[in-house]
Amino acid sequence: MAAISDGPKNALSVVEEPLTFDNRALIFAAALKHHLPSIFGLKEYVDDGGLISYGISLPDLYRRAAGYVDKILKGAKPADLPVEQPTKFEMVINLKTAKQIGLTVPPNVLARADRVIR
Repeated sequence: MAAISDGPKNALSVVEEPLTFDNRALIFAAALKHHLPSIFGLKEYVDDGGLISYGISLPDLYRRAAGYVDKILKGAKPADLPVEQPTKFEMVINLKTAKQIGLTVPPNVLARADRVIR
């Protein structure tokens, strides 16, 4: 983290996977220590202390998956169902974290966020 933060325009992009999710508290602590802006793909990271997330809406995917289950239970063949891409994306910003690392989030970015943690 220290090496990453050694520049005026450096940031941390964290890929969501079990290892990073399980160690998110360590990632947040290191990012805060080095005043490193961080972005995540799931809002759950930001709910727990990350700076910003932009990614798919898991609840939306679960609802859409239920529709697939319904079709299959009514006799549709899984192979005949279309493959769908996520359609709903969310941006969440944690202003508490922004303040801790000395970052000012522009108003136009805040206006685009689906949710802002104050």
